[in-house]
Amino acid sequence: MTTVQVPTTTEREALAGFLLKQQEALIGKVAGVCEEDARKAPTASSLSLLGLLKHAALWERRWFHLVLTGRLVPGEWPADESGDGEEDFELGDEDTVEGWTARFRENAAVSREIVAAMDLDTPCGWPRLAHRNLRWVLLHMIEEYARHAGHADIIRETLDGTRGV
Repeated sequence: MTTVQVPTTTEREALAGFLLKQQEALIGKVAGVCEEDARKAPTASSLSLLGLLKHAALWERRWFHLVLTGRLVPGEWPADESGDGEEDFELGDEDTVEGWTARFRENAAVSREIVAAMDLDTPCGWPRLAHRNLRWVLLHMIEEYARHAGHADIIRETLDGTRGV
């Protein structure tokens, strides 16, 4: 598992570094797990490692590519706010560890470009969250990834005994 060293010289470095650290923790929990185990929900919750990864990849795109920039894509959240969000965790036959890992990494790379081009005080472009800014989104995403990395840690330990982030 890769340990991300977080520089803290500037607020931007610290926020971006802690976000990357939590993203890598989640990816690390899914790495090396077979497809069958990645789909299992071995705890009292209905969460699986692959479901968490899929959810993270979708919301990485939603928060950074859509909410921050204000770009709406027909049929995509937030333009289509149908559902309760639980469908993000549901898996179909087409969902694979390799596929969602690649999609997550692609989305995160674009997100880093978006973040690098914005001031931390830049408000979200999506009107419903225009009262929030890039700084708030980064903090929110650190919080979300840390939470889901914790879920993944428990699931992974239950599956094969692997512990630690």
